[in-house]
Amino acid sequence: MTDTAFEPGSPRESAIPALLEREGGRLLSLATRFCGSRGEAEDLVQEVFLQAWRSWDQFEGRSKPSTWLYTIAARTCQRMHRKRSGEPDQLESLDELLPFGATRMAMVPSEEAGPLDEQIRQEGLAQVEQAIAALPTEFRMPLVLKELVGLPVEDVAQVLDLPPNTVKTRLHRARLKLRAAIDAVLPQEEAVAPRFSREVCLDLLAAKQRCLDEDLPFEFPEGIVCERCAVVFSTLDLAQDACRDLVPGDLPASLREEVLGRLKGS
Repeated sequence: MTDTAFEPGSPRESAIPALLEREGGRLLSLATRFCGSRGEAEDLVQEVFLQAWRSWDQFEGRSKPSTWLYTIAARTCQRMHRKRSGEPDQLESLDELLPFGATRMAMVPSEEAGPLDEQIRQEGLAQVEQAIAALPTEFRMPLVLKELVGLPVEDVAQVLDLPPNTVKTRLHRARLKLRAAIDAVLPQEEAVAPRFSREVCLDLLAAKQRCLDEDLPFEFPEGIVCERCAVVFSTLDLAQDACRDLVPGDLPASLREEVLGRLKGS
């Protein structure tokens, strides 16, 4: 289905099923992070597409169709979301999320993973999933939209009606929380003494986060990144990889047919 199906004034009978086919799996992933059960997540997906169906004539083409759809989804999540038991109101401070002063540091698995390394990766994936669920909503939503749904930061800002810099700040803090979850399951070794000042490390971390924001490789002059920073950057990458591993494929056929049936009957 080409993007001409989403031009303002195009029939909803073609536009909404095309959005369902293109975005249904990612929307289910978002819903899963905000609902207490798979059944509730599927209900949320259906509600979002029903709202999109009913309001399609209001789509003016000023944003991407996906941005328009996820704006509906974010509002629906916020309306339907019930705060989970134990969900914190805020994240830890930057000092608490970073291993400054730690006497032990993680040993990152090699890219040529053996059975033990693969087991560690699976444990890390489970920890990341739990860490996402435990994030306060204002941090979880931008993280899920960026790292699981795959929207650019500018589109996330539009969906959430927030300044891009606010989205980036929340993303950066949420990533560090997931990084800490990965770090906790990795084997540890004695930490080496810092080679650079805290300010240099924080500047490098900010540069790394900017690259993650833009999905760009992080390139730096040889010798400027100390061993501690290298571990932090590697675990940030592992956390991002874990987020993408949590994204399902296509929407299950049974749910797709149920959504289409409800659209036809509405």
